[in-house]
Amino acid sequence: MPFVNVKVIEGVFTSGQKQAIVERLTDAMVAIEGEAMRGVTWVVVEEVASGEWGIGGKCLTTADVRALAGTAAG
Repeated sequence: MPFVNVKVIEGVFTSGQKQAIVERLTDAMVAIEGEAMRGVTWVVVEEVASGEWGIGGKCLTTADVRALAGTAAG
C-alpha cells in the first residue's frame, strides 16, 4: 500500500488545490503500480504552520511562499 505524504505551508493552497494534489498523486501512483492499487493508495496533505518551515537556514511564511508564486494574499 503506497503512502504519499505531502507537506505544505498552511494557507498557501485552497481546499480545491489540495484535492487536486490528492487526485493527481493517486493517478501517478496508479500509472506506476496499476489500477488495482487505486483503492489502497493513501495521500495525505499536511500543513505546516507559517514560519515553521526552513529553507537555507531561513524560515518561510505563508506570505513568503505567496510572494514566490506571485499570488495575492487571501
